[in-house]
Amino acid sequence: MDTVIIHFDYDCFYASVFEAENPALKSLPLAVQQKQIIVTCNYEARKRGLHKLQLIREAKIMCPEVVIVLGEDLTRFRDASKALYNFLKDFSWNGRVEKLGFDEVWMDVTDIIDYNLDLLNGNDLLNSFFHLSKDDPTLGFGFDGSKYIGHTYPAVAERTQPQDSAEDVLCMRLRLGSHLAQHIRHQLEERKGYTATVGISTSKLLSKLVGSVNKPKAQTTLVPPYVSSEGLESSVTTFIDSHDVGKIPGIGFKAAHKIRKHVLHRDLDFDAGLIYGGTKEKVIVRDVRLSTSMSAESLEKVLAGPGSPHGLGYRVWCLINGLDDSEVGQVRSVPKQISIEDSYIRLDTVDEVLKELRMLAKNLIKRMRLDLLETDDDGGESSFMNESEADQVDGRISDRKRWLAHPKTLRLTTRPRPPLNPDGTCTRTFSRVSRSAPLPGFVSNLQESVDALAAKLVTEALVPLFKKLHPEKSGWNLSLVNVAVTNMADTASDKKSATGRDIARMFSRQEDVLKEWRSEDRDASSGTGGGPSSNSVELVNRGVFADAPVGFEDGMKPQHSMAADEDWGDEENSVEQISTCQACGSAVPSFAMPAHQRYHLLGD
Repeated sequence: MDTVIIHFDYDCFYASVFEAENPALKSLPLAVQQKQIIVTCNYEARKRGLHKLQLIREAKIMCPEVVIVLGEDLTRFRDASKALYNFLKDFSWNGRVEKLGFDEVWMDVTDIIDYNLDLLNGNDLLNSFFHLSKDDPTLGFGFDGSKYIGHTYPAVAERTQPQDSAEDVLCMRLRLGSHLAQHIRHQLEERKGYTATVGISTSKLLSKLVGSVNKPKAQTTLVPPYVSSEGLESSVTTFIDSHDVGKIPGIGFKAAHKIRKHVLHRDLDFDAGLIYGGTKEKVIVRDVRLSTSMSAESLEKVLAGPGSPHGLGYRVWCLINGLDDSEVGQVRSVPKQISIEDSYIRLDTVDEVLKELRMLAKNLIKRMRLDLLETDDDGGESSFMNESEADQVDGRISDRKRWLAHPKTLRLTTRPRPPLNPDGTCTRTFSRVSRSAPLPGFVSNLQESVDALAAKLVTEALVPLFKKLHPEKSGWNLSLVNVAVTNMADTASDKKSATGRDIARMFSRQEDVLKEWRSEDRDASSGTGGGPSSNSVELVNRGVFADAPVGFEDGMKPQHSMAADEDWGDEENSVEQISTCQACGSAVPSFAMPAHQRYHLLGD
């Protein structure tokens, strides 16, 4: 409970991207179209009754003046999402900034809160200063530390005073978190032109849920008490109890369906008016939590089935009780997977499937090159590709590109519709089927065009996977096809997270790294007196000349060295001095004669 987590949810993200490109659209009802439905619309359109997943023809009847833009090309949304993520990441100290989809980001700011809590003056909270940097004490903003900023749940009038010192500390931590959240929100709007709905709490689950209480362009803090005590119910329990079980993050559509059916003891009445399915049966968390037949053990049995992970019942039971110990992920340079999909009214012939697989494979390879390639410059710095580089005429990439990671697994997923019932009705289902295989190595070839690689990938990998999923030759009636690469293996690099050193890159940069240690020829005529000959080579080591071998690594100093202005004798013209012993007549070097004479004296 010591953590402080902020959740950002960009308001009407798809529409906001178009509004950022053309600010005149902000005052108009704007809807983003994919296929024949509205995937999102701005708040001007919502005021006129438009909503997500609404059919385009219905939207035009309801609001004839609506401006509709096509949003099937996700490039602009992906680029905007990356830019906003990098902007938020710059506020983090610990690197714990996790993205969910295009429009949501969690930020663990516990370390920033700890630092500022230690510097807080409890005797003058009204004139507090929030530090945004440990190194620069002037970087930050003033704030009133005696109160929360923005909305709270429960509302201010409903909150009680802290009951103990631990709760008082938690209140102070969350107050600090609320002021930091507002500062980042304002910076996001002023510098990037995007607004966000923000939640502040102690876990990913609670921060995400509480942020949605006040929309748009607002923030909400879930305030203590977080634990029930005598006569006082936990604000966590009160808050989460009112949510529909299907709205709890981490509880998917199938799991929520099974839980509702178990609580109601009957099949559910689906709402036929929704394109992607829903139910008129509202079962809130309180109904599940207080059901006599519900517990962690019984949930394990209710949710059991093919592919269900062990411990799912306990995990869901914790979620409906407001408990979530999952950590905000560290900043990743590469995604965990790359996925491309499309939906269809009906897809059930070989020609149609091959056409769609080629399109999906082509987009997948382009995404891989966008997200997994970086450019090396001469200084060793790197940058990601842009859309134009990945979408060249021939689709080939220069030799200066390198892979950050190599996916190991290729996955194909489809969603077939079931056959009609005897009475002519169709059972609604959202079940998907998948098959995986090793990703062929040729996909990483940067010298082949995207089109050539996509055609090869379809023929050699995707078609065999499709035949395993659907052995019959026609009549599949597919409503969705998804192609993905997963199981990323980081390549070698100089980064701490890498699995090893990039030897090729290290050698390519060797000249620059060893520049100050390089051997040079010196001109004998440039010196005075007996300078080195033209064949002499001097090793320059930060101004010290040495006759040690080039490339010694043990850190020992050379045995012989001389200053740069000292003469070097000409070895070819030097003559060694020899003396003759008077006692025995032996020829002995002059420097050894004293020792030789002592030998004779000892012998006598």
